[in-house]
Amino acid sequence: LPAEPRIFHGRDSELAEILKLFRQGAPRIAILGAGGMGKTSLARTVVHHEEITTKYHGNRFFVACDTASSKPELAGLIGAHLGLKPGKDITRAVLQHFSSSPPSFLILDNLETVWESTKSREDIEEFLSLLTDINSLALVITMRGAERPSKVQWTRPFLLPLPPLTQDAARKMFIDIADDKHSLEDVDQVLGLTDNMPLSISLLAHLVDVEGCPEILARWEIEKTSLISEGYDRRSNLELSILLSLSSHRIAAMPQSQDLLALLSMLPDGLSDVELKQTRFPIKDILGCKAALLCTALAYTDDHKRLKVLVPIREYMRRLFPPTDQMIQPLLKHFHELLESYTAAFGTRSGTVPINRITSNYTNIQNILQTSL
Repeated sequence: LPAEPRIFHGRDSELAEILKLFRQGAPRIAILGAGGMGKTSLARTVVHHEEITTKYHGNRFFVACDTASSKPELAGLIGAHLGLKPGKDITRAVLQHFSSSPPSFLILDNLETVWESTKSREDIEEFLSLLTDINSLALVITMRGAERPSKVQWTRPFLLPLPPLTQDAARKMFIDIADDKHSLEDVDQVLGLTDNMPLSISLLAHLVDVEGCPEILARWEIEKTSLISEGYDRRSNLELSILLSLSSHRIAAMPQSQDLLALLSMLPDGLSDVELKQTRFPIKDILGCKAALLCTALAYTDDHKRLKVLVPIREYMRRLFPPTDQMIQPLLKHFHELLESYTAAFGTRSGTVPINRITSNYTNIQNILQTSL
């Protein structure tokens, strides 16, 4: 098993919810969320929790799915963890092993690697279905995105996709890594660059521990996300983590979803569905593109139903895949018309409507105007 996370903050409610489901039997749980949101850390914490170790003892298996590209390869990885001999019918051997074993707990980490491909998805879902037919087997998967594989009766209530950490949890995580010698103002300024995404916090905090907050803030102004993208895998390289999401089959099936993501990278206030339609972007099936971004957790909707992107992803897109002038022009026109409608309605009862719309887009308007200068 991988080690229990040394630093773990802000997921107490999710952990409690998962443990509650385990007390009711052998659950089937999907831990979802954007890349770098701490899904693997939560799974590792679960597998080492006292309640889980007491219940399953040595029958706990943590399988990283990063290298699998098909059902046989996934079954082979699981079989290797079970100590089974490689063979042509390894899938059946895995199922027979769990069926004849004491209650067991299997974690499939980063399952999206093998599930995302349309070529293998049906086979993977069928395999998951067969695994979950084994009553004594508890299954937890981690997947980037917001979509659960079908053909599995996932235990209710579903675990919601992991959100960014609260500010308090983000501070605790930062201080655990970089010590508490930094001013709270500087710490919060650094955390503002991360939108409280755990991977970004971890990478920046390690740099701050060596160089200090002012130096890292100055470097960020020049280097942006490349500052924390020198690692060799998704857990130590922010840009690689984002690129994996951008390379998903869901995005490939809706290629203009990347154009929409590029636009959203310029819009900290996000956009409502009405604005997505009214602005008349040169994007076919813009709501389908929105759905693709939500499914891959590259974007999210806030409490006001506005489509937004986290700061690290925004900065990555602005640096490497900025929106074209063809995409920005409809925004300029839309905001120009919005300001004109406010001017025309100023002093009248109907003037509150454009005021509210301008307020919702205040930072958006600033950004777009600065970009067009």
